[in-house]
Amino acid sequence: MEDCQIMLQQKISDKDYMYPGHVACPGCGAAIAMRFALKALGEKTMMVIPACCWGVIAGPYPQTSLKVPILHTAFATAGATASGLRAALDMKEDTETTVVAWAGDGGTFDIGIQALSGAVERNEDFIYVCYDNEAYMNTGVQRSSATPFGSRTTTTPGKDWKRSRKKNITEILAAHRIPYAATASIAFPEDMIQKFNVAKQLKGGTRFLHVFASCPTGWRIPTEISVKIARLAVQTNVFPLYEIKNGIDYRLNYKGDRPVTDYLKVQGRFKHLTDDDIKQIQDMVDEDWELLRRKMENNLVT
Repeated sequence: MEDCQIMLQQKISDKDYMYPGHVACPGCGAAIAMRFALKALGEKTMMVIPACCWGVIAGPYPQTSLKVPILHTAFATAGATASGLRAALDMKEDTETTVVAWAGDGGTFDIGIQALSGAVERNEDFIYVCYDNEAYMNTGVQRSSATPFGSRTTTTPGKDWKRSRKKNITEILAAHRIPYAATASIAFPEDMIQKFNVAKQLKGGTRFLHVFASCPTGWRIPTEISVKIARLAVQTNVFPLYEIKNGIDYRLNYKGDRPVTDYLKVQGRFKHLTDDDIKQIQDMVDEDWELLRRKMENNLVT
C-alpha cells in the first residue's frame, strides 16, 4: 500500500484532436477528459456519443469539435451502438480503428446500463468511457445514481439532499469479468493517459474507464479550481485510482491521506452539510477504502 503513489514519467503528446472554440462551459472537466483521452487513442478512433453534455460539446452535424469521426446516438444505446459499429468495422476488415463509447454518468449508471451490461456480457471489442460529473448536468443538474451522498441537486432541493450512496459502477462492470476496468481523474493526466493506452492495446474484449470529471456549474465551484477539486477527490480517497484486470486482479494507483472535509468544504453543493454529516461521509469513504484495500491484498491473480 505504501508504494501505490503514481510515479509516472511518460511524455504527453503535444498533438491535440480537439478543435478550439468548442462550447463546453469554462472549467469543464469533461472537455479536459476528452482532450487527454484522444492523446492516447489517436486519430484512428471512432466515437459513439449518446445524449449528454458531450453531445452538445461535439457540435451538431456538419459542425464538430473533434478531429475523429462521431456517431451520435440515443441516450440508452451507447453500448449497443458501439457493438454494432465494431461489427461493421470487422466486416470491412478494419482492425486498426478503436471504437469508443463516450457517455456521461446518466447514460452509464442509469439510462444506458442495460445496453452496457449486455455489451460487456458479450465482451464486445470496444472501450466504454464514463466521464462522471455526478449528475445530469446537460439538462439542469438533476440527481443520478452517480450523485454522491450529501450532494444537493435541482431534484434534491432544500432539506432533501441526496441521502443514498453513489452506485459503484466500476465494481459492477468488473463483476462482468471484462479484461480491463479502471478509474482515472483529469487531475492525474499521466495516469489517465497510461490507462487509455492500456485499454487501447487490450483488443478483443470490453474495456471500461470511469473518469472523474468535475463540473463547475453543477458543483457550484469557481471555474479555475476545477482540476484542483478533481485532485482533492483522489487525495481524500473519495475517488480512488485503481485498475482491475479480468474482474479479480486489483491494483491501487494512489493512496490519499487528506480528510474529506478538504474536498467537501470548497463546493457549494455540499455547503449545507453539518459536521455530523461530514463525519458520516468520512466513515463511508474509510469503509470503501478498506474494502478496496482488502480486495487488492486478496488478489486471486499474482
